[in-house]
Amino acid sequence: MTLTQPRTDPVRTQTLVAVNPTGSSTAHRRSRASKIIVTGILVVAALYFLIPVYWVVVAATKSTEDLFSTFGFWFGSDVHLLENLGQVLAYDGGIFVRWFLNSILYAGVGAVLATYFAAAGGYALAKYRFRGRDLVFGTILGGVLVPATATALPLFLLFSQLGLANTYWSVLIPSLVSPFGLFLCRIYADATVDDSLMEAARLDGAGELRIFHTVGLRILTPALVTVFLFQLVGIWNNYFLPLVMLADQSLYPITLGLNNWRAQVDRLPEFYELTTGGVLLSVIPLAIAMIVLQRFWRGGLTEGAVK
Repeated sequence: MTLTQPRTDPVRTQTLVAVNPTGSSTAHRRSRASKIIVTGILVVAALYFLIPVYWVVVAATKSTEDLFSTFGFWFGSDVHLLENLGQVLAYDGGIFVRWFLNSILYAGVGAVLATYFAAAGGYALAKYRFRGRDLVFGTILGGVLVPATATALPLFLLFSQLGLANTYWSVLIPSLVSPFGLFLCRIYADATVDDSLMEAARLDGAGELRIFHTVGLRILTPALVTVFLFQLVGIWNNYFLPLVMLADQSLYPITLGLNNWRAQVDRLPEFYELTTGGVLLSVIPLAIAMIVLQRFWRGGLTEGAVK
């Protein structure tokens, strides 16, 4: 007797993919639960940062009486926002406007120059090979670990000997140094600035400075925006260094001036209105800077792409 193998149909022998409805639904539930958890964490973080700003907005609309007699997170019976802001801008001959301009000078000029110096130093440490490079980078990295309050007193003694204490330079010059910014630019340049781009630019006859300004800075845009915002916020909110360096009230930044007003509330309660209104005005430039510059993070993510 001859045994024959059953003929197989190629169509019927195709591999069937079994779908497990239970496993699919379980994975879907896990994915949905993780999204809910992440969203909840982000909402809590957003509330943590937005609630103080909301309180400042509400407090700036109240009089001193309403500030202590009404619910803190809701508006009073009357809105005094324009009156309070008018008092802030007009008090003591418009001293707050002078503080505001001083902060723009310290934070604006300091952040721009500090970002440029950090980009130049980080680019050089990342793309050039020279003796002592690792030692220089290690020294700068050590500077990140030193708190600014630890260097305030030595800086004051140094600037006093140079005759620069109680001047704009005593606050502006220390703001030009950003060890964290240089560290970040060095890491980012090493990862995104391709050597082939630099070689192509050299073959086209470009010098090293031109390569840095036309190629390096453009690719480093996300890192530069990050360094600029960190430096801008840090200088704008800096309190201890101006407190040590400055004695002339006309040279104060906003932080030092508002603290000077807050120290007088026990003697003159109307300074509550001035302080809350001044705090509201001091938040506006930082919010504008964040809204305007955030697009550069998205737009610069592909700047370093190389075909």
